[in-house]
Amino acid sequence: MHIVIPGAWPDPEVATELAPHLAQRAPTLAHWLARGKPAIQPSPAAQTWCTPLEHWLLDAHGFVPAQTEHLSAGLGPLRAPALDDEPVWLAELIHMAPSRDGAALLPADTLAVTAEQADALWASAQAHLEDGLRLESLHTPHTWRVRGPIPPALPCASPALVATSAVNDWWPQDAAAQPWRRLVNTLQMAWFEHPVNQARQRDGLPPINSLWLYGGARPSQLTTAPPTDLRLLSGLQDLAIAQRWGEWIDALAQLDRQLAPLAAQRPALILTGRDRFVTVQAAGGWLARFKTQDWRRWWCSR
Repeated sequence: MHIVIPGAWPDPEVATELAPHLAQRAPTLAHWLARGKPAIQPSPAAQTWCTPLEHWLLDAHGFVPAQTEHLSAGLGPLRAPALDDEPVWLAELIHMAPSRDGAALLPADTLAVTAEQADALWASAQAHLEDGLRLESLHTPHTWRVRGPIPPALPCASPALVATSAVNDWWPQDAAAQPWRRLVNTLQMAWFEHPVNQARQRDGLPPINSLWLYGGARPSQLTTAPPTDLRLLSGLQDLAIAQRWGEWIDALAQLDRQLAPLAAQRPALILTGRDRFVTVQAAGGWLARFKTQDWRRWWCSR
């Protein structure tokens, strides 16, 4: 079994303060950390262009990026398996808002996009497609597959990563991205007063006013099957990003109660932080019952 816990590994200066609370409020997790073997993997956004959670998922699928690709390119075929082996580019419906740093992105999973809303926006977008670009609906209403002349080496970051920083840091400025930027600018104007967004604003919801392009790898670059016994426990992630550590501690205690019944299965734990993740493999054999380590040494270190 693999248990993935995003947001469970804070930065060192915060982890030092939180370690005593983890030991007290999450005894099951502390017990596993003390008896497991950690394997730490750096995951700097400037290199991967995706989040540490996405980095681990791509590793679990055996993704092999091409020489000109960032790791984030694998998110295309990861999220939209295809029968062909053409590059899989995805466009996610997002909300883009002005911010102190230029613009901020709200990803689709925070917008409660309905299938009816997505269909109406998709129909609206068809009138503005040019340069050979096409948008195809997928099984998820908030994401479309993009086909057309997109350069293979076009750098595009994961929308989940962009949501934690500033859009300007990741907006593709390459000349090759000009057709895509032109389409996005056109759709932003077309959707400004679209009935879908008028209704959303009446309901107090942020408008769906843009698309974010990412992906670009081929399905054949995913070379292995992922673990079939994977559990994703995501209750800490948003609190860690927002640095709401008091609530994080309470959520950690609740998460620990979910872990307790699984203790006998000796799962591999994957804890992610802002720019790294760690796999803690359960120790085996009868000596494991007596051998412990001070997990604080690596949990609190850079």
